[in-house]
Amino acid sequence: MADRKPDAPHKPAPDPDPGPGPDTDADARPGPDPLTVPSMSAGPDFVLRPWEMSDLPLVREAAQDSYIPLITTIPPRYSDQAAEAFVRRQWDRAATGAGYSFAIVRSRDRRPVGAIGLWLRDLPEGRASIGYWMVPYGRGQGVTRAALRTVTGWALRDLGVPRLQLFIEPWNTASARIAVDVGYRHEGLLRGWQQVGDERRDMAVYGLLNSDGPADGRAVTAH
Repeated sequence: MADRKPDAPHKPAPDPDPGPGPDTDADARPGPDPLTVPSMSAGPDFVLRPWEMSDLPLVREAAQDSYIPLITTIPPRYSDQAAEAFVRRQWDRAATGAGYSFAIVRSRDRRPVGAIGLWLRDLPEGRASIGYWMVPYGRGQGVTRAALRTVTGWALRDLGVPRLQLFIEPWNTASARIAVDVGYRHEGLLRGWQQVGDERRDMAVYGLLNSDGPADGRAVTAH
């Protein structure tokens, strides 16, 4: 679909896969094969690529947002050490097969403006989840929609994921509109689904099946 509406007011879609904490034994258990995070174009102005240590300024800006640290593993208090640990966690997600974590980068000056991830924790059950966030500098340029469209198409067509899902707080109408524009369907409300800050929050669930047919003007079924 055409990018008809700006995405400036939207808040991020909660990240359903925060990754293992430092006290877990995830590294000691055998798991899925390592993944290679590709670089992909997200329209003419932005690219998705693996995280780099040069992205620490993006982590700093995200840490200053009132919402992003509540729903992701972005450190709520910035330090170079905490930011470097965040980047390493993104690498670990691919290394352990947990999912693909991308930085969203503006093409003309290589400035990172946000993040999007495809999380494969539930792939054995035939489904995967997408989470994303954008710092204020990146909003209002259609980049969230372009990034979601890119990862969605890649997951369905190239990876053959049977089902993709997003979890969005009910008040977050701008993110919901982006999801519907890309082809996701509102499927219902999950009460008390996710811990956000110090409280349990409801989440609206949006889903897209590989068998749903055309989405965003293109067939999504993998061949």
